[in-house]
Amino acid sequence: MKAKLGIAPIAWWNDDLAELSDDVSLEECLRQASVAGFTGMETGRRFPMNMDELGPILARYRISVCGGWFSGLLLDGDIEREKDRIRAQMDFFIAAKAPCIVYGETARSIQGVRSAPLVLKAKLSEDEIKAYGRKMTAFAEWCADQGMPIAYHHHMAAAIETEPELDLLMANSGEALPLLFDAGHMAFAGGDVLRVIDKHHERISHVHTKDVRRGVIDGLDRTRESFLDAVVKGAFTVPGDGSLDFAAIVSRLASHGYEGWFVVEAEQDPKISPPLDMAKKGHAELMRVMALAGYEVVS
Repeated sequence: MKAKLGIAPIAWWNDDLAELSDDVSLEECLRQASVAGFTGMETGRRFPMNMDELGPILARYRISVCGGWFSGLLLDGDIEREKDRIRAQMDFFIAAKAPCIVYGETARSIQGVRSAPLVLKAKLSEDEIKAYGRKMTAFAEWCADQGMPIAYHHHMAAAIETEPELDLLMANSGEALPLLFDAGHMAFAGGDVLRVIDKHHERISHVHTKDVRRGVIDGLDRTRESFLDAVVKGAFTVPGDGSLDFAAIVSRLASHGYEGWFVVEAEQDPKISPPLDMAKKGHAELMRVMALAGYEVVS
């Protein structure tokens, strides 16, 4: 089985918390990722959104676009409007030969609201999730037909956060809606990461290898503290630096035949956790567990 290793620029510059950002250029970010051993990077706010400009920069560091976030609003919105909203990014990702667009539902989400405690997360009824699943399936079918699939990102403080919520969405959406599995977000949400892989492996098309610091998560007061408060406190980190067993996670994915990208995505304070050091640590741990699971890591 073949795997590719990517990383997200959120370790260098945080799109939601400017204070958690290194003052480094796009080229320096790509250089450090390349030095650490990664061959892919998801997009971020310092990326030019066209391949005429970005392509030569990526080529210098032998890095490809391995995904990137789209702030979806389909929960409360209209499919035709979402098609218009995603069109420019879709055209860019098709030109970049990216594997997918990461669809993150931001309607009713409090993930970017520093003043909103975790306990205020929106809770959808079963009927609402059923209707949402139908809309997401239709939208995913259209995206795939256009030549750029999406991967649905379950996320802390968003409408689909917990294991039961994800189970309901998967049960009430079609196979056309692929899943991005994020170990860190599922662990933070109280889910069983291995059980989620077992239940939904046929839908998993993209993987974020985000680790968690269990002590930070367990110490949160969810009636007062927000998702962004947790990030500032250091809830997330790279594989090999936190509490999750990535040997078990990667082996479970391998047992179900997953092939594709494993992307390190760990937002934290670059002054406390220098991005290059963290990237090297995450890459080394992934290489270790990939070998144990029988993966061949390719460019």
